[in-house]
Amino acid sequence: MTWWRRVEAADGVAVAPSILSADAAKLGAECAAVRAAGADLLHVDVMDGHFVPNLTYGPHVARSVAAACDLPLDCHLMVEDPAAYAPRFLEAGATSITFHWELEIDHRELLESLRQAGARPGLVVNPSTPLDSRIRDLLPLCDIFLVMSVHPGFSGQSFDPVALPKLQKLRQWRNEDGLDLALEIDGGIDRETAPQARAAGADILVSGSTVFGSEDYQGIVAELRGQSAN
Repeated sequence: MTWWRRVEAADGVAVAPSILSADAAKLGAECAAVRAAGADLLHVDVMDGHFVPNLTYGPHVARSVAAACDLPLDCHLMVEDPAAYAPRFLEAGATSITFHWELEIDHRELLESLRQAGARPGLVVNPSTPLDSRIRDLLPLCDIFLVMSVHPGFSGQSFDPVALPKLQKLRQWRNEDGLDLALEIDGGIDRETAPQARAAGADILVSGSTVFGSEDYQGIVAELRGQSAN
């Protein structure tokens, strides 16, 4: 059993519902419901209104979610200064913390400091960002790598297939370099795109509106994972 998968699955794929699409008026109950439905993690989209033009959750919300539900919190920092935000979310109960490669910061330093602080650290790339040797050099410092299949900042966008060859490349690098690395995809993951993401090498599927917009949480979590609900 890996840290990112609560339920043993034949294909090893985990499902991380994004609470951005949950009913905020009953967030605790929503998180408990997807846990009962078989979800493995909870994905927390953190936006600062600068790196992306939207605002979402602060550490106090993460702390409340962590108190209401014992699933690992997978915090995706879409912020200009992740080094300032990350310790607050880790203190609030985050398990994994990812931040963007596109930022002009010392990625290595932050990855190392997050690991020293007890987090599962990782990087994120946007749809327009190519993979290169600089990213490969940082993978040994990552426990998780998130490939965006939509432009960050808003939910409900359509899936961009440019993410699939990136997952394939990352899977190749992971195998060649013998890394213990979870590959995650976020954006437009639904019944049609989940099989494509699984085939390309995703270990974690982030899905917001598809999960929380469903009337059958257990059924959709199982379907995204590639299993029968029964």
